[in-house]
Amino acid sequence: MDFELPEQHQILRAAVRDFCEREVRPHAKRWDHEQRFPHEIVPRLAELGLLGIRIPEQYGGSGMDMLAYAVCVEECARVDGSLALTVASHNGLGTGHVLRFGTEAQKQKYLTKACTGEWAGRLGTH
Repeated sequence: MDFELPEQHQILRAAVRDFCEREVRPHAKRWDHEQRFPHEIVPRLAELGLLGIRIPEQYGGSGMDMLAYAVCVEECARVDGSLALTVASHNGLGTGHVLRFGTEAQKQKYLTKACTGEWAGRLGTH
């Protein structure tokens, strides 16, 4: 059994790793210490395609597969667990239900904005 990642996933892993090392690692401890979400990183996550990993390109997403999703989350987690959970929950809990069960109008409205970071997928409680 071959456990080597396919070439396109290796390229993705390298790109996400480089991004996290350059733009997340230098700030992660401070963000944790300040107990705040780093909103300033959201546009960069969107540019890299991390806010629409599983969302089809027709809605502004990256249209990647589940292995790519796992690679992206894993690479974020190497540097900042909180950011990895943000990427995972945004792509799973935040947009996954709309992608799977939403109407075409809902997909157009919500998924396109989620991919750009204009809207963030979150769980709500009171």
